[in-house]
Amino acid sequence: MIERYSRPEMSKIWSQQNKLKKWLLVEVLACEALAATGEIPRSAAKNIKKKAKFNLKKVNEIEKKTKHDVIAFLTNVAQYVGKDSRYIHLGLTSSDILDTGLAIQLKEASEILLKDLNQLANALKEKAFQHKNTAMIGRSHGIHAEPVTFGLKMALWYEEVKRNITRMKRAGEVISFGKISGAVGTYANIDPAVEEYVCKKSGLSAAPVSSQIIQRDRHAEYLSTLAIIAGSLEKFALEIRHLQRTEVLEAEEQFTTGQKGSSAMPHKKNPITSEQICGLARIIRTNSMAAHENIALWHERDISHSSVERVILPDSTILLNYMLNKASALIKNLVVYPANMKKNLQKTEGLIFSQRILLDLAKKGVSREKSYEIVQRNAMKAKETGKNFKKLLLADKEIKKHLSATEINGAFNVKYHLKHVDTIFKRVFREREFHLRGLRMRREI
Repeated sequence: MIERYSRPEMSKIWSQQNKLKKWLLVEVLACEALAATGEIPRSAAKNIKKKAKFNLKKVNEIEKKTKHDVIAFLTNVAQYVGKDSRYIHLGLTSSDILDTGLAIQLKEASEILLKDLNQLANALKEKAFQHKNTAMIGRSHGIHAEPVTFGLKMALWYEEVKRNITRMKRAGEVISFGKISGAVGTYANIDPAVEEYVCKKSGLSAAPVSSQIIQRDRHAEYLSTLAIIAGSLEKFALEIRHLQRTEVLEAEEQFTTGQKGSSAMPHKKNPITSEQICGLARIIRTNSMAAHENIALWHERDISHSSVERVILPDSTILLNYMLNKASALIKNLVVYPANMKKNLQKTEGLIFSQRILLDLAKKGVSREKSYEIVQRNAMKAKETGKNFKKLLLADKEIKKHLSATEINGAFNVKYHLKHVDTIFKRVFREREFHLRGLRMRREI
Protein backbone atom coordinates (compact mmCIF):
# COMPACT_ATOMS: atom_id res chain seq x y z
CA MET A 1 0.00 0.00 0.00
CA ILE A 2 1.16 3.53 -0.71
CA GLU A 3 2.64 5.51 2.16
CA ARG A 4 -0.27 8.00 2.16
CA TYR A 5 -2.64 5.37 3.60
CA SER A 6 -0.16 3.46 5.75
CA ARG A 7 0.16 3.67 9.51
CA PRO A 8 3.45 2.47 11.05
CA GLU A 9 2.09 -0.21 13.39
CA MET A 10 0.19 -2.08 10.67
CA SER A 11 2.75 -1.48 7.93
CA LYS A 12 5.45 -3.03 10.12
CA ILE A 13 3.55 -6.31 10.21
CA TRP A 14 3.73 -6.53 6.40
CA SER A 15 7.34 -5.49 5.99
CA GLN A 16 9.62 -7.97 4.24
CA GLN A 17 11.79 -8.03 7.34
CA ASN A 18 8.91 -9.05 9.59
CA LYS A 19 7.68 -11.68 7.14
CA LEU A 20 11.08 -13.39 7.15
CA LYS A 21 11.24 -13.10 10.95
CA LYS A 22 8.03 -15.13 11.08
CA TRP A 23 9.51 -17.69 8.70
CA LEU A 24 12.58 -17.97 10.90
CA LEU A 25 10.44 -18.39 14.00
CA VAL A 26 8.55 -21.27 12.40
CA GLU A 27 11.76 -22.98 11.24
CA VAL A 28 13.43 -22.66 14.66
CA LEU A 29 10.35 -23.92 16.48
CA ALA A 30 10.16 -26.88 14.09
CA CYS A 31 13.78 -27.73 14.94
CA GLU A 32 12.99 -27.54 18.66
CA ALA A 33 10.09 -29.95 18.15
CA LEU A 34 12.23 -32.31 16.08
CA ALA A 35 14.81 -32.35 18.85
CA ALA A 36 12.12 -33.11 21.44
CA THR A 37 10.94 -36.12 19.39
CA GLY A 38 14.53 -37.32 18.91
CA GLU A 39 14.58 -36.69 15.16
CA ILE A 40 17.57 -34.34 15.39
CA PRO A 41 20.23 -33.79 18.08
CA ARG A 42 19.26 -31.38 20.86
CA SER A 43 22.63 -29.72 20.46
CA ALA A 44 21.82 -28.97 16.82
CA ALA A 45 18.48 -27.39 17.76
CA LYS A 46 20.21 -25.21 20.37
CA ASN A 47 22.85 -24.15 17.85
CA ILE A 48 20.20 -23.34 15.24
CA LYS A 49 18.24 -21.26 17.74
CA LYS A 50 21.41 -19.39 18.72
CA LYS A 51 22.83 -18.72 15.25
CA ALA A 52 19.85 -18.63 12.91
CA LYS A 53 19.35 -15.25 11.29
CA PHE A 54 19.12 -13.69 7.86
CA ASN A 55 20.11 -10.64 5.89
CA LEU A 56 17.26 -9.27 3.84
CA LYS A 57 19.50 -7.77 1.19
CA LYS A 58 21.35 -11.06 0.78
CA VAL A 59 18.09 -13.06 0.61
CA ASN A 60 16.88 -10.84 -2.21
CA GLU A 61 20.17 -11.28 -4.06
CA ILE A 62 19.96 -15.07 -3.79
CA GLU A 63 16.33 -15.08 -4.93
CA LYS A 64 17.30 -13.36 -8.16
CA LYS A 65 19.20 -16.57 -9.00
CA THR A 66 16.98 -19.25 -7.40
CA LYS A 67 13.64 -17.68 -8.42
CA HIS A 68 12.32 -19.15 -5.16
CA ASP A 69 11.87 -16.98 -2.07
CA VAL A 70 11.87 -19.76 0.56
CA ILE A 71 14.97 -21.46 -0.87
CA ALA A 72 16.73 -18.09 -0.98
CA PHE A 73 15.79 -17.52 2.66
CA LEU A 74 16.97 -20.98 3.75
CA THR A 75 20.21 -20.60 1.83
CA ASN A 76 20.99 -17.37 3.64
CA VAL A 77 20.06 -18.79 7.07
CA ALA A 78 22.35 -21.78 6.42
CA GLN A 79 25.24 -19.38 5.87
CA TYR A 80 24.89 -18.24 9.48
CA VAL A 81 24.12 -21.62 11.08
CA GLY A 82 26.74 -23.80 9.41
CA LYS A 83 26.64 -27.63 9.28
CA ASP A 84 23.60 -27.93 11.57
CA SER A 85 21.59 -26.15 8.91
CA ARG A 86 21.00 -29.59 7.36
CA TYR A 87 18.33 -30.08 10.03
CA ILE A 88 16.45 -26.90 9.12
CA HIS A 89 13.30 -27.45 7.02
CA LEU A 90 13.58 -31.21 7.60
CA GLY A 91 10.41 -32.88 6.29
CA LEU A 92 8.79 -29.51 5.60
CA THR A 93 7.52 -27.90 2.42
CA SER A 94 7.60 -24.20 1.57
CA SER A 95 3.91 -23.72 2.32
CA ASP A 96 4.43 -24.96 5.87
CA ILE A 97 6.52 -21.87 6.43
CA LEU A 98 4.60 -19.50 4.18
CA ASP A 99 1.12 -20.28 5.48
CA THR A 100 2.02 -20.59 9.14
CA GLY A 101 4.02 -17.36 9.01
CA LEU A 102 1.16 -15.66 7.17
CA ALA A 103 -1.31 -16.81 9.83
CA ILE A 104 0.83 -15.16 12.51
CA GLN A 105 0.89 -11.91 10.52
CA LEU A 106 -2.87 -11.95 9.98
CA LYS A 107 -3.47 -12.66 13.66
CA GLU A 108 -1.32 -9.67 14.58
CA ALA A 109 -3.22 -7.52 12.06
CA SER A 110 -6.52 -8.68 13.58
CA GLU A 111 -5.45 -7.51 17.03
CA ILE A 112 -4.69 -4.03 15.71
CA LEU A 113 -8.01 -3.86 13.84
CA LEU A 114 -9.89 -4.94 16.97
CA LYS A 115 -8.23 -2.14 18.90
CA ASP A 116 -9.24 0.29 16.14
CA LEU A 117 -12.84 -0.93 16.17
CA ASN A 118 -13.11 -0.50 19.92
CA GLN A 119 -11.76 3.03 19.58
CA LEU A 120 -14.47 3.82 17.01
CA ALA A 121 -17.14 2.25 19.22
CA ASN A 122 -16.09 4.46 22.12
CA ALA A 123 -16.23 7.59 19.94
CA LEU A 124 -19.73 6.67 18.76
CA LYS A 125 -20.92 5.92 22.29
CA GLU A 126 -19.71 9.32 23.50
CA LYS A 127 -21.41 11.12 20.62
CA ALA A 128 -24.60 9.09 21.12
CA PHE A 129 -25.01 10.13 24.75
CA GLN A 130 -24.00 13.71 23.95
CA HIS A 131 -26.87 13.96 21.45
CA LYS A 132 -29.27 11.43 22.94
CA ASN A 133 -32.11 13.95 22.90
CA THR A 134 -31.02 16.17 20.00
CA ALA A 135 -34.10 15.97 17.79
CA MET A 136 -33.72 15.82 14.02
CA ILE A 137 -35.73 14.67 11.06
CA GLY A 138 -35.54 11.06 10.06
CA ARG A 139 -35.49 10.44 6.32
CA SER A 140 -36.63 7.56 4.18
CA HIS A 141 -35.79 7.59 0.47
CA GLY A 142 -34.05 10.90 1.29
CA ILE A 143 -37.46 12.45 2.08
CA HIS A 144 -38.57 13.83 5.45
CA ALA A 145 -40.29 11.04 7.40
CA GLU A 146 -40.66 11.41 11.20
CA PRO A 147 -38.50 12.75 14.07
CA VAL A 148 -35.55 10.84 15.47
CA THR A 149 -32.54 12.03 17.46
CA PHE A 150 -28.94 12.35 16.37
CA GLY A 151 -28.03 10.24 19.36
CA LEU A 152 -30.17 7.40 18.01
CA LYS A 153 -28.30 7.59 14.72
CA MET A 154 -25.02 7.28 16.62
CA ALA A 155 -26.42 4.43 18.71
CA LEU A 156 -27.38 2.61 15.51
CA TRP A 157 -23.84 2.95 14.22
CA TYR A 158 -22.40 1.91 17.58
CA GLU A 159 -24.42 -1.31 17.53
CA GLU A 160 -23.18 -2.04 14.01
CA VAL A 161 -19.58 -1.52 15.08
CA LYS A 162 -20.16 -3.92 17.99
CA ARG A 163 -21.33 -6.54 15.49
CA ASN A 164 -18.21 -5.85 13.46
CA ILE A 165 -16.09 -6.39 16.56
CA THR A 166 -17.72 -9.81 16.92
CA ARG A 167 -17.06 -10.51 13.24
CA MET A 168 -13.44 -9.43 13.54
CA LYS A 169 -12.88 -11.67 16.55
CA ARG A 170 -14.33 -14.56 14.58
CA ALA A 171 -12.19 -13.73 11.54
CA GLY A 172 -9.10 -13.61 13.75
CA GLU A 173 -9.93 -17.06 15.10
CA VAL A 174 -10.64 -18.53 11.66
CA ILE A 175 -7.34 -17.33 10.27
CA SER A 176 -5.21 -18.34 13.27
CA PHE A 177 -4.40 -21.81 11.98
CA GLY A 178 -1.01 -23.11 10.92
CA LYS A 179 0.16 -26.30 9.21
CA ILE A 180 3.38 -28.29 9.31
CA SER A 181 2.18 -31.34 7.42
CA GLY A 182 4.53 -31.63 4.46
CA ALA A 183 4.21 -31.63 0.70
CA VAL A 184 0.59 -32.80 0.42
CA GLY A 185 -0.58 -32.64 4.03
CA THR A 186 0.00 -36.31 4.96
CA TYR A 187 2.80 -35.84 7.55
CA ALA A 188 4.75 -38.48 5.60
CA ASN A 189 8.08 -36.90 6.53
CA ILE A 190 7.17 -34.98 9.66
CA ASP A 191 5.49 -36.00 12.90
CA PRO A 192 2.14 -34.24 13.62
CA ALA A 193 3.58 -33.45 17.06
CA VAL A 194 5.91 -30.97 15.37
CA GLU A 195 2.93 -29.10 13.97
CA GLU A 196 1.21 -29.05 17.35
CA TYR A 197 4.33 -27.63 19.00
CA VAL A 198 5.00 -24.98 16.36
CA CYS A 199 1.42 -23.77 16.29
CA LYS A 200 1.04 -23.65 20.06
CA LYS A 201 4.27 -21.67 20.46
CA SER A 202 3.16 -19.30 17.69
CA GLY A 203 -0.23 -18.60 19.23
CA LEU A 204 -2.01 -20.60 16.55
CA SER A 205 -4.07 -23.76 16.32
CA ALA A 206 -3.06 -26.66 14.10
CA ALA A 207 -5.29 -27.13 11.07
CA PRO A 208 -7.22 -30.37 11.64
CA VAL A 209 -6.47 -31.33 8.03
CA SER A 210 -4.64 -29.57 5.21
CA SER A 211 -3.33 -30.20 1.73
CA GLN A 212 -0.04 -28.53 0.84
CA ILE A 213 -1.67 -25.33 2.08
CA ILE A 214 -4.12 -23.92 4.57
CA GLN A 215 -7.45 -23.87 2.77
CA ARG A 216 -8.30 -20.45 1.33
CA ASP A 217 -11.89 -20.29 2.52
CA ARG A 218 -10.33 -19.05 5.76
CA HIS A 219 -8.68 -16.14 4.00
CA ALA A 220 -11.85 -15.42 2.04
CA GLU A 221 -13.82 -15.21 5.30
CA TYR A 222 -11.18 -12.90 6.74
CA LEU A 223 -11.28 -10.56 3.75
CA SER A 224 -15.07 -10.70 3.65
CA THR A 225 -15.12 -9.49 7.24
CA LEU A 226 -12.82 -6.62 6.36
CA ALA A 227 -15.12 -5.78 3.44
CA ILE A 228 -18.20 -5.71 5.72
CA ILE A 229 -16.40 -3.42 8.16
CA ALA A 230 -15.33 -1.15 5.30
CA GLY A 231 -18.95 -1.15 4.12
CA SER A 232 -20.08 0.05 7.54
CA LEU A 233 -17.53 2.85 7.47
CA GLU A 234 -18.71 3.85 4.00
CA LYS A 235 -22.30 3.90 5.27
CA PHE A 236 -21.36 6.25 8.14
CA ALA A 237 -19.28 8.46 5.88
CA LEU A 238 -21.99 8.68 3.22
CA GLU A 239 -24.50 9.81 5.83
CA ILE A 240 -22.14 12.55 7.02
CA ARG A 241 -21.66 13.68 3.42
CA HIS A 242 -25.43 14.02 3.06
CA LEU A 243 -25.79 15.84 6.38
CA GLN A 244 -23.04 18.28 5.38
CA ARG A 245 -24.76 19.34 2.16
CA THR A 246 -25.42 23.09 2.06
CA GLU A 247 -29.20 22.59 1.93
CA VAL A 248 -29.07 20.39 5.04
CA LEU A 249 -25.99 21.28 7.17
CA GLU A 250 -27.01 19.33 10.25
CA ALA A 251 -23.47 18.06 10.81
CA GLU A 252 -20.10 18.54 9.17
CA GLU A 253 -16.50 17.45 9.37
CA GLN A 254 -14.16 19.49 11.52
CA PHE A 255 -12.45 22.23 9.51
CA THR A 256 -9.10 23.00 11.09
CA THR A 257 -7.22 26.30 11.13
CA GLY A 258 -5.41 26.83 7.86
CA GLN A 259 -7.36 24.12 6.04
CA LYS A 260 -8.43 24.88 2.47
CA GLY A 261 -11.53 23.50 0.84
CA SER A 262 -11.04 24.42 -2.79
CA SER A 263 -8.25 25.80 -4.94
CA ALA A 264 -10.79 28.00 -6.75
CA MET A 265 -13.57 28.71 -4.23
CA PRO A 266 -12.42 30.03 -0.83
CA HIS A 267 -15.84 29.48 0.77
CA LYS A 268 -15.78 25.69 0.40
CA LYS A 269 -15.69 23.27 3.33
CA ASN A 270 -15.76 19.82 1.78
CA PRO A 271 -16.36 16.43 3.46
CA ILE A 272 -13.01 15.12 2.22
CA THR A 273 -12.44 12.51 4.93
CA SER A 274 -15.88 10.99 4.41
CA GLU A 275 -15.34 10.93 0.66
CA GLN A 276 -11.95 9.30 1.16
CA ILE A 277 -13.46 6.58 3.35
CA CYS A 278 -16.17 5.91 0.74
CA GLY A 279 -13.56 5.57 -1.98
CA LEU A 280 -11.18 3.31 -0.08
CA ALA A 281 -14.03 0.98 0.91
CA ARG A 282 -14.34 0.07 -2.77
CA ILE A 283 -10.79 -1.30 -2.79
CA ILE A 284 -11.35 -3.55 0.20
CA ARG A 285 -14.60 -4.90 -1.28
CA THR A 286 -12.81 -5.63 -4.53
CA ASN A 287 -10.00 -7.36 -2.66
CA SER A 288 -12.51 -9.59 -0.90
CA MET A 289 -13.76 -10.74 -4.30
CA ALA A 290 -10.21 -11.71 -5.21
CA ALA A 291 -9.96 -13.70 -1.98
CA HIS A 292 -13.06 -15.64 -2.98
CA GLU A 293 -11.45 -16.42 -6.34
CA ASN A 294 -8.51 -17.96 -4.43
CA ILE A 295 -10.63 -20.66 -2.81
CA ALA A 296 -10.68 -22.95 -5.83
CA LEU A 297 -7.15 -24.27 -6.49
CA TRP A 298 -5.89 -27.29 -8.43
CA HIS A 299 -5.75 -30.53 -6.44
CA GLU A 300 -3.51 -30.17 -3.35
CA ARG A 301 -2.31 -26.76 -4.39
CA ASP A 302 -1.30 -24.47 -7.20
CA ILE A 303 0.36 -21.08 -6.94
CA SER A 304 -2.34 -18.88 -8.50
CA HIS A 305 -3.40 -17.53 -5.08
CA SER A 306 0.07 -16.52 -3.97
CA SER A 307 0.60 -13.39 -6.07
CA VAL A 308 -2.94 -12.22 -5.30
CA GLU A 309 -2.41 -12.51 -1.55
CA ARG A 310 0.85 -10.58 -1.65
CA VAL A 311 -1.33 -7.61 -2.66
CA ILE A 312 -4.76 -8.04 -1.09
CA LEU A 313 -3.82 -9.12 2.44
CA PRO A 314 -1.36 -6.33 3.27
CA ASP A 315 -3.34 -3.70 1.36
CA SER A 316 -6.70 -4.56 2.93
CA THR A 317 -5.48 -4.63 6.52
CA ILE A 318 -3.38 -1.49 6.05
CA LEU A 319 -6.29 0.36 4.44
CA LEU A 320 -8.83 -0.69 7.05
CA ASN A 321 -6.45 0.34 9.83
CA TYR A 322 -6.17 3.75 8.18
CA MET A 323 -9.92 4.07 7.58
CA LEU A 324 -10.88 3.08 11.13
CA ASN A 325 -8.57 5.67 12.64
CA LYS A 326 -9.87 8.31 10.24
CA ALA A 327 -13.46 7.37 11.09
CA SER A 328 -12.79 7.59 14.84
CA ALA A 329 -11.31 11.08 14.51
CA LEU A 330 -14.18 12.07 12.20
CA ILE A 331 -16.84 11.05 14.72
CA LYS A 332 -14.98 12.46 17.71
CA ASN A 333 -14.54 15.88 16.08
CA LEU A 334 -17.83 15.99 14.18
CA VAL A 335 -19.50 19.40 14.34
CA VAL A 336 -23.24 19.05 15.02
CA TYR A 337 -25.80 21.81 14.44
CA PRO A 338 -28.91 21.24 16.62
CA ALA A 339 -30.40 24.58 15.52
CA ASN A 340 -30.32 23.50 11.88
CA MET A 341 -31.80 20.16 12.84
CA LYS A 342 -34.68 21.96 14.53
CA LYS A 343 -35.14 24.23 11.51
CA ASN A 344 -35.25 21.26 9.16
CA LEU A 345 -37.79 19.52 11.41
CA GLN A 346 -40.11 22.45 10.80
CA LYS A 347 -39.40 22.71 7.09
CA THR A 348 -42.50 20.81 5.91
CA GLU A 349 -44.91 22.84 8.03
CA GLY A 350 -45.99 19.85 10.09
CA LEU A 351 -46.31 17.20 7.37
CA ILE A 352 -44.07 14.88 9.41
CA PHE A 353 -46.97 14.38 11.87
CA SER A 354 -49.34 12.96 9.23
CA GLN A 355 -49.18 9.40 10.58
CA ARG A 356 -50.23 10.58 14.03
CA ILE A 357 -53.40 12.15 12.59
CA LEU A 358 -54.02 9.01 10.52
CA LEU A 359 -53.84 6.81 13.63
CA ASP A 360 -55.97 9.16 15.74
CA LEU A 361 -58.73 9.07 13.10
CA ALA A 362 -58.55 5.29 12.99
CA LYS A 363 -58.90 5.16 16.79
CA LYS A 364 -62.08 7.21 16.44
CA GLY A 365 -63.62 4.53 14.26
CA VAL A 366 -62.73 5.85 10.78
CA SER A 367 -61.50 3.09 8.47
CA ARG A 368 -57.80 3.13 7.80
CA GLU A 369 -58.40 3.58 4.09
CA LYS A 370 -60.66 6.57 4.67
CA SER A 371 -58.31 8.03 7.28
CA TYR A 372 -55.42 7.76 4.85
CA GLU A 373 -57.46 9.43 2.10
CA ILE A 374 -58.42 12.37 4.33
CA VAL A 375 -54.90 12.96 5.66
CA GLN A 376 -53.23 12.53 2.30
CA ARG A 377 -55.62 15.00 0.68
CA ASN A 378 -54.60 17.67 3.16
CA ALA A 379 -50.93 16.73 3.00
CA MET A 380 -50.80 17.05 -0.78
CA LYS A 381 -52.62 20.38 -0.61
CA ALA A 382 -50.07 21.64 1.91
CA LYS A 383 -47.20 20.53 -0.33
CA GLU A 384 -48.69 22.04 -3.46
CA THR A 385 -49.81 25.37 -1.96
CA GLY A 386 -47.22 25.85 0.77
CA LYS A 387 -50.02 26.21 3.34
CA ASN A 388 -49.54 25.04 6.93
CA PHE A 389 -50.59 21.41 7.32
CA LYS A 390 -52.03 21.82 10.80
CA LYS A 391 -54.16 24.79 9.75
CA LEU A 392 -55.56 22.79 6.86
CA LEU A 393 -56.47 19.96 9.22
CA LEU A 394 -58.12 22.32 11.67
CA ALA A 395 -60.25 23.72 8.82
CA ASP A 396 -61.20 20.33 7.38
CA LYS A 397 -64.88 19.69 8.16
CA GLU A 398 -64.56 15.92 7.78
CA ILE A 399 -61.71 15.75 10.28
CA LYS A 400 -63.50 18.04 12.73
CA LYS A 401 -66.30 15.45 12.93
CA HIS A 402 -63.86 13.11 14.68
CA LEU A 403 -61.00 15.15 16.18
CA SER A 404 -61.13 18.27 18.32
CA ALA A 405 -58.75 21.17 17.86
CA THR A 406 -57.01 20.10 21.07
CA GLU A 407 -56.51 16.58 19.72
CA ILE A 408 -55.17 17.87 16.41
CA ASN A 409 -52.78 20.28 18.12
CA GLY A 410 -51.65 17.49 20.46
CA ALA A 411 -50.63 15.35 17.51
CA PHE A 412 -48.00 17.91 16.47
CA ASN A 413 -45.53 17.00 19.22
CA VAL A 414 -41.95 15.97 18.53
CA LYS A 415 -41.56 14.48 22.03
CA TYR A 416 -44.25 11.90 21.24
CA HIS A 417 -41.91 10.33 18.69
CA LEU A 418 -38.98 10.26 21.07
CA LYS A 419 -40.64 8.74 24.13
CA HIS A 420 -38.80 5.42 23.76
CA VAL A 421 -35.30 6.81 23.23
CA ASP A 422 -34.32 5.81 26.78
CA THR A 423 -35.54 2.27 26.17
CA ILE A 424 -33.48 1.97 23.01
CA PHE A 425 -30.38 3.33 24.72
CA LYS A 426 -30.76 0.84 27.57
CA ARG A 427 -30.88 -1.96 25.02
CA VAL A 428 -27.86 -0.74 23.09
CA PHE A 429 -25.69 0.44 25.95
CA ARG A 430 -26.72 -2.09 28.61
CA GLU A 431 -23.11 -2.69 29.58
CA ARG A 432 -22.80 1.03 30.33
CA GLU A 433 -25.91 0.91 32.47
CA PHE A 434 -24.54 -2.04 34.41
CA HIS A 435 -21.24 -0.26 34.82
CA LEU A 436 -22.90 2.87 36.17
CA ARG A 437 -25.09 0.78 38.46
CA GLY A 438 -21.98 -0.92 39.82
CA LEU A 439 -20.33 2.42 40.46
CA ARG A 440 -23.39 3.62 42.38
CA MET A 441 -23.45 0.44 44.47
CA ARG A 442 -19.76 0.80 45.35
CA ARG A 443 -20.32 4.40 46.41
CA GLU A 444 -23.24 3.36 48.61
CA ILE A 445 -21.15 0.66 50.25
